[in-house]
Amino acid sequence: VQLQASGGGTVEAGSSLRLSCKASGFIFKFNQMAWYRQAPGKERELVARSSSEGTSTYADSVKGRFTISRDNARRLLFLRMDSLKPDDTAVYYCNRPGPSDTPGSWGRGTQVTVSS
Repeated sequence: VQLQASGGGTVEAGSSLRLSCKASGFIFKFNQMAWYRQAPGKERELVARSSSEGTSTYADSVKGRFTISRDNARRLLFLRMDSLKPDDTAVYYCNRPGPSDTPGSWGRGTQVTVSS
């Protein structure tokens, strides 16, 4: 399993970013996928999840601002982030959760920094 996130950057509060994740080493379209993030000094947390059927769920802190989507043909996972806040500052990781929704192996994350 290989997962490479990209698209992060430094932006001002209220801005938007779109993260991408390239997946390989497994049958992407048959798996649920997720975005996690880890802020400095905090534990990694689930941000959004996309089932293999395309059903999406979100953490309360990002609901209405973030949108997870996927392109099964290109094996890509996306996270559209609007109305960014300084609290969204973190390293963002994509992940293929395993049984019982436990996180799978981690790939390279992408840093998102939101200035006030």
